[in-house]
Amino acid sequence: QIDESLRFMKAIGVDTTGPQFRQTNFYTAHECLLLPYEEALTRQDSTTGKWYDCSAHMLWVGERTRQLDCAHVEFTRGIGNPLGVKISDKCTEDELLSIIDALNPQNIPGRLTIIVRMGAEKLRENLPALIRAVQREGKQVLWISDPVHGNTFKTESGIKTRSFERIRAELRAFFDVHAEMGTHPGGVHLEMTGEDVTECIGGGVSNISGEDLTKRY
Repeated sequence: QIDESLRFMKAIGVDTTGPQFRQTNFYTAHECLLLPYEEALTRQDSTTGKWYDCSAHMLWVGERTRQLDCAHVEFTRGIGNPLGVKISDKCTEDELLSIIDALNPQNIPGRLTIIVRMGAEKLRENLPALIRAVQREGKQVLWISDPVHGNTFKTESGIKTRSFERIRAELRAFFDVHAEMGTHPGGVHLEMTGEDVTECIGGGVSNISGEDLTKRY
């Protein structure tokens, strides 16, 4: 279909040899987990003197490593990359505000993204208070949803998986809460692959069952 579209454009006289057809900006992001790896790829910008982790454009700190006295927060607050931090229903208002102050003390718009992973029911219960706290203190953050990792469970055979229905329910809850609060739902965080894998169950296309998981897990 892309080839057909390009042929149509050529047929009506559009120049498809320009850079807008030949190149695109492509950005990468990953979890800041293995600090020796991240440190080895960190460089100082000779023009500004700022430090940047060159392993990705954006890095995020996970739910299990976002404690204020942990090395991951100490490392990421010292680099100039855009940053993210994942929060679950365990995150309190005071804890979130302290994390924001540590990672974005100058309150720069676009510097920090809050990645919410709670599960649908817990998100509806806990996210509004966190949003109110951030608004009250005038903090500049981008809210996005990770609807996958808060919905992990094990099948009877012990395989970790997620349900498509639960993922969709958390996404709906995320957008519903922001609509009710009058705030902006900034995006969706998904970890994907081009491979034909069986990792999540359900869905309206393949409708993968628990028994299907071992085929291409």
